[in-house]
Amino acid sequence: MPVWLLPLVMTVVALVVIFLAAFLYYRQTPTPTPSPPTTAATGQPVDGVQCQTSEQVAYHIHAHLAIYVNGQPQTVPLGIGIPNPQVDSSSGEPFVVGGSCFYWLHSHATDGVIHIESPDQRTYTLGNWFDIWGAALSATQVGGDKGTVIAYVNGQRYAGDPRNIPLTAHAVIQLNVGQDVAPKPYTFAGGL
Repeated sequence: MPVWLLPLVMTVVALVVIFLAAFLYYRQTPTPTPSPPTTAATGQPVDGVQCQTSEQVAYHIHAHLAIYVNGQPQTVPLGIGIPNPQVDSSSGEPFVVGGSCFYWLHSHATDGVIHIESPDQRTYTLGNWFDIWGAALSATQVGGDKGTVIAYVNGQRYAGDPRNIPLTAHAVIQLNVGQDVAPKPYTFAGGL
């Protein structure tokens, strides 16, 4: 082998080793934990909904929210309604275990479950939830995504303003932006 070829071969081998090491590293790096939302709700009342240091249990129900944009499912962030969320991932899935306070409407995980934990029974709406989230909701927008919004509640098309959808016990709510997606069922975990 000519002497001038040795540095070229060494450079190519070094680049292959670096590329292979980078490929293996990024392939094994876990998917980042979804970040809690940057929310307008930082502890001050929102739509008359308070943020208190402990969860309320006098009225305790759950609803589910699924969002599709142009046919693709979107993740509902964890920590909505829990300012300064403390996330525990020891079970393998991130779960918000605490924060500076809990709004009566909040989420602990990215499963789409909305926890309604209030000191008294009243009707809360999806509009209240989005206001606490700090995200837009209208007939033409969900969060930052714009287009025709089609809403389903318990598998039935909802004809009114999506902000007025009531958050009732085990309500299964689906919002489609753009492309309509047939309503998907949701099964609540035991105890919810």
